[in-house]
Amino acid sequence: MNLYPKLVVDGAARAIEFYKAALGVEESERFETPDGKIVNVRLALGDVEFTLKDEDSADSGPTALGLDRSPVIINLEVPDPDAVGARMEAGGATVVYPVEDHPYGRMGRLRDPFGHVWIVRQVPTG
Repeated sequence: MNLYPKLVVDGAARAIEFYKAALGVEESERFETPDGKIVNVRLALGDVEFTLKDEDSADSGPTALGLDRSPVIINLEVPDPDAVGARMEAGGATVVYPVEDHPYGRMGRLRDPFGHVWIVRQVPTG
């Protein structure tokens, strides 16, 4: 059994490049329409996978819906949330909550340029 999110975005090709630079994902499969719209791309970050597609008449992303916040928050545990957060910011993400220490761990929250919200959290130790 497997469970993974499918993110709908305006500009899937740009999003793929953002996630490669910010998160280090690798692309494992891609399906496009004849006019170049991405209908499915599988991205992997280690054992974690998610898919991505361009917005279309059936599926809208957060920005097309006019949302100023996301109804879903994606949690990503990483060895260095400061570095991931900095790369996300460099790629155009906005900080919702800065990466800092909390009683429950080091983490921050960022909205990527496509409207999806990510918590980057340090991998728990011990």
